[in-house]
Amino acid sequence: MADSSFDIVSTFEKMEVDNALNQAVREIGTRFDFKNTGAKIDWSGEKIEIEAESEDRAKAVLDVFKEKLVKRGVSLKCLDPGEPQLSGKIYKISCALKEGLSQENAKKVAKLIRDEGLKTVKTQIQGDELRVTSKSRDDLQEVIALVKGHEWDFAVQFTNYR
Repeated sequence: MADSSFDIVSTFEKMEVDNALNQAVREIGTRFDFKNTGAKIDWSGEKIEIEAESEDRAKAVLDVFKEKLVKRGVSLKCLDPGEPQLSGKIYKISCALKEGLSQENAKKVAKLIRDEGLKTVKTQIQGDELRVTSKSRDDLQEVIALVKGHEWDFAVQFTNYR
């Protein structure tokens, strides 16, 4: 019997992030507490830029955006907001979007799987993903439950289950 496998990745749906951003823009435009504060949020290359005339308004815009991401099913662990920076009279927050499983994070996941003691399960780092293989599909299901149950500082998804 052939080995079964799946990949552990850390990614997000760019279209869902874009939809959340558009919803946040609409809400910021209609909410009374954002009137005349210069609050706005928009793409800046691969990052998201937030601007407002005060630090607390900039943070409020970030909270609105986070709320929209959660409603769209995007993990907040993909979002890496910076500290509010004063630029002239405007506070700016630059938010990077983290995608891909780094080598060190892949090693953490592989170590957790190894330490659990499932003998038939093998892991292999392939670029920005971690391939998990085994002859037993039940063991793979155990690995998925183990990885989901652990608290990570990055988002994890499971793809290519065969």
